Amino acid sequence: MSRKPRTYTISAVADQYGIHPQTLRLYEREGLLKPSRSEGNTRLYTDPDLERLELILSLTRDLGVNLAGVEIILNMREKMDAMQQEFERFFQYLQSHAEELTNFEAAPEGSDALVPLTRTAALRRRTSRQ
Repeated sequence: MSRKPRTYTISAVADQYGIHPQTLRLYEREGLLKPSRSEGNTRLYTDPDLERLELILSLTRDLGVNLAGVEIILNMREKMDAMQQEFERFFQYLQSHAEELTNFEAAPEGSDALVPLTRTAALRRRTSRQ
């Protein structure tokens, strides 16, 4: 049985963070927050929405960043997260194919290509060098 994520209304969020509901509406208009909606069209904020709001408030209140700057920072964070996930997928791929990759040997001088070698060919090549 899957649990529904906890949600909060705009008035509860505004009270919790000491901001006016209009501020939350402004953040939504600016694309900084994207709360879901109930069937009655009431804004519903989830825990990830609140984490994002806390970051927005920290940037604006503590660091004096304007909303355009907040948008840039949030977009950069999303891109960095996507790059991190892509790196992790690539690293997992490398780990899962490590044995195959050890069977690759550099191509002859003057070529940047990798040449796959069978175990027998690799052994022959090693013994011919000695």
